[in-house]
Amino acid sequence: MDITTQNPSAPPKPSEAEQKRAARGATRPGDRIFLGLSRGSGILVLVIMAAIAAFLTYRAALAISKDEANFFTTFEWSPSGTPPVFGIAVLAFGTIVSSIIAMVIAVPIAVGIALFITHYAPRKLGGPIAYVIDLLAAVPSIVYGLWGALVLVPHLDGLYGWLDDYLGWTGLFQWNGGAARSLFTVGIVLAIMILPIITNVSREVFRQAPQMIEEAALALGATRWEVIRMSVLPFGRSGVISASMLGLGRALGETMAVAMVLSPTFDITTSLLNPGGGTFAQNIASKFNEATELGRDALIASGLVLFVITLLVNGAARLIIARRKEYSGANA
Repeated sequence: MDITTQNPSAPPKPSEAEQKRAARGATRPGDRIFLGLSRGSGILVLVIMAAIAAFLTYRAALAISKDEANFFTTFEWSPSGTPPVFGIAVLAFGTIVSSIIAMVIAVPIAVGIALFITHYAPRKLGGPIAYVIDLLAAVPSIVYGLWGALVLVPHLDGLYGWLDDYLGWTGLFQWNGGAARSLFTVGIVLAIMILPIITNVSREVFRQAPQMIEEAALALGATRWEVIRMSVLPFGRSGVISASMLGLGRALGETMAVAMVLSPTFDITTSLLNPGGGTFAQNIASKFNEATELGRDALIASGLVLFVITLLVNGAARLIIARRKEYSGANA
């Protein structure tokens, strides 16, 4: 006997035609419009990305075809010379190293701030701290650059001297006593700039951790740190990775702050404390206005490399998150 005849309150079974319409997708006009807009927005983003990639690739091919040196290994940037010689070895090294320094400094601090706001600080204290962190994201990069050049650089001699005394034997922290306009200083400035991004996203992820699991662990005698280590951090791991990749994206492409703090040279030194090096964005910003047509194509070629690096970083982040679906909030 049909169940619906025994239970009058049961919803009627949809007809075969309704089932077919539901299987095809949206059935109401509003749903169809929303589906079309959503699909069109996704396609538009792909088209824009493809157009950017095509433009960069075309202009980069024109420049590389006229380059008399190896574009990936040359330690020189002279596209207006005779013959034109330019390469991205120094720029790639400086971009990656400064971004790594920024991530090493910013990620632990940002995660600690997010945990303090969500699980330790009282509401009257956590709210103002979160508000101040949010304000850091609204500060223009030129202001960070001015602060770094006028305030941070003159006051880093003590830190640089300490690092040279105790860690100079490693070669990475050897200091010759010059101005602190180095990749390490750039990494500190970038860390401050990406700190609010990582903190805000991590904070929202940690707030979504299941309260019942935390309360159950506390009831069983777990300490606050054990609750965070066993339930909050595993739950928010994918969110922290996503937040870190957002911050890394800004660190890779930051321009004005790096240009105002760094003393660029086209050489690679083993020490992070001595002036030298450069980044893709800083080199483009400083040389684009006075560059010749070939020089602009060469700068666009370096921009293509930065574009590819950014895509690879985001792709790696997506792979890491996909391999840890058990920690995502959607599956909790």
